[in-house]
Amino acid sequence: MNIDASSPDSLERIAELVRQQDSSLDTTLLPPVEGFQTRTVALETLMREVTECLADGFRHRSPQDFPMLYFACGKARVGSTALSNLFGMTGMPSYYQPLKAMLRDALVGKRPALWAVPSSDDEPHIFSKETIGPYVLAESLFNPLKLLIEAGYPRHRLHLIMLDREPASSLASWLDKLISRAPEDVLLRHYVVAALSAAQVASYAQRQGVAVTHYVYEVSKEAVSSVRVLFERIGLSGSFNENAVTSWREPGDSHANNARVIFPSEATIYKVPNLHTSDSAYRYQRRATASLTEAQGEALERCGVNDAYRAAVAACVRDLGLNAALSQRLFGDWFAAAA
Repeated sequence: MNIDASSPDSLERIAELVRQQDSSLDTTLLPPVEGFQTRTVALETLMREVTECLADGFRHRSPQDFPMLYFACGKARVGSTALSNLFGMTGMPSYYQPLKAMLRDALVGKRPALWAVPSSDDEPHIFSKETIGPYVLAESLFNPLKLLIEAGYPRHRLHLIMLDREPASSLASWLDKLISRAPEDVLLRHYVVAALSAAQVASYAQRQGVAVTHYVYEVSKEAVSSVRVLFERIGLSGSFNENAVTSWREPGDSHANNARVIFPSEATIYKVPNLHTSDSAYRYQRRATASLTEAQGEALERCGVNDAYRAAVAACVRDLGLNAALSQRLFGDWFAAAA
């Protein structure tokens, strides 16, 4: 799939393939990318390799042995790391994109490192976050929930927390934070692909009978009340602790007290300086978008990324039971467009 990202027609064409979930996206051979991918390989091959590795760890376990997994997923740069810190602060194990780490192993021809999911006897609830994108097409197209289900994770032990963020803000974050790892035109292409791929994950979950809750980043403008409603929605109201939202540091401590966040081992190229903002609480971080060009903004509308976000806003308002006044305050014109 060799598409000229500078061509508006080419970007629209791949966007349409993603929206239609065209099978050619699974079978097209994806070429190596310096530093990130060493083999020419199809997405379906990578997915199969990761699924087989996961299945090795799942197949001899009873359904009751799997902990309830609160599985947050969205395009990259949607506030997922802050959410993983938040869940870690409640005391449950919080995993930082273990499935994408396995995919990245497969991209360079390594057998993926096994994700050791604990027994429900030891940990009845766990959290994991996965982000789609940004560096190669394979990680901008993959469906992490599909990996879990096809490997044998029981559907009734999964609750998908579907993430999104206002498109211009998240694209600006990609271009600001990730430009040292990929050119601007590549980041735009992968952003569009990742945003549209992420929107397909919720549809897949619903077809599989997996519970879904949409949680859009902008609700963190009202952090405590939004997290409380989220925890009630997913059946964790007993685990809600306001301090887990507002107080991440002990006096004199310069780092968030999130010892239960579990990071995978990854290659140095993925360690991007200042990728994540250090903070003392879970809160909304505004991202300036003035750096985006008019053409980039038009691409988001033309390729359907803005439509996907409008749908996510409408679903979030429904799932969290937000009233019209609060929704208008949180989402502004996006709420009116989604209603």
